[in-house]
Amino acid sequence: MAAMVLITNNRWTRSFRGPHDGGMTSQLLRYAAFTRDPAGGNPAGVVLDSGDLADADMQQLAAEVGYSETAFLTVPAADGTVGVRYFSPAAEVPFCGHATVASAVAIAERTGQRSLHFRTTIGEVSVEVRDSPSGREARLVSVETSSSPIDDEILGRLLTALRWSATDLDPTWPVHVAYAGNHHPILTTHSRARLQDLDYDFDALKALMIEQDWTTVNLLWWESDSVVHSRNPFPVGGVVEDPATGAAAAALGGYLIATQPPTSPRQLLIRQGEDLGRPSRLGLGLTPGSTRAVVSGTAVRIPD
Repeated sequence: MAAMVLITNNRWTRSFRGPHDGGMTSQLLRYAAFTRDPAGGNPAGVVLDSGDLADADMQQLAAEVGYSETAFLTVPAADGTVGVRYFSPAAEVPFCGHATVASAVAIAERTGQRSLHFRTTIGEVSVEVRDSPSGREARLVSVETSSSPIDDEILGRLLTALRWSATDLDPTWPVHVAYAGNHHPILTTHSRARLQDLDYDFDALKALMIEQDWTTVNLLWWESDSVVHSRNPFPVGGVVEDPATGAAAAALGGYLIATQPPTSPRQLLIRQGEDLGRPSRLGLGLTPGSTRAVVSGTAVRIPD
């Protein structure tokens, strides 16, 4: 069976030639996640029924859309089980938090299903959609997280690629590589001004990230114990910077579980995308005794 992919404005047409009676058309939806404003947050492509689309076609479409990720879904089963794969403009990624939030809201708006189970390549991610004062919100529960200190030699190469020095780091926060579906180095700086001044070596950082199997680099500055600012270079995805990174937020949860195990429920606000003109708000919840992180945020449809 062959498939032809066309993109016209915000519509993706998938025409099957084979044992089908005629053609079938699916719409490419566009949502902004971790925001109430379609001009804010992180935009994601959402294909609710990717059918038998080949890997090369999904990669082509993700490149044409140009967002940091596009999610390709199977039709939700009655029990809310959904198959999903995520593609950046340059490569497939194991997990994407903002595209999961966008997809869950898109499904809830069209089918009424609010309790969903996303089958990803790294395991099941459960998502609940609810109406909140801020809009329609999705809360995802990550896979098991982990976190460990970064090797000194690798850290030196990372700092060089970022054009940072050791003095840019806040010594109260050890540098780790954390996991919640993808691997993310987590570096904390001592000032908002240093975080704002992001000017890294794209090719050098991309090469190091491919070598180390990192998805984004999570750069942080703590405003308070409950509010943290984040920036995430994403050269391996063909994107200079991600405006809201749910997977990195979940990995931060793994980092905090490893370095500051919570003794009571802890809720954090992650502010991201402000330096890109796309303000994003990500919630991060941790529970004592659990190695999973809960990431939450709203999502809205981007008008055609």
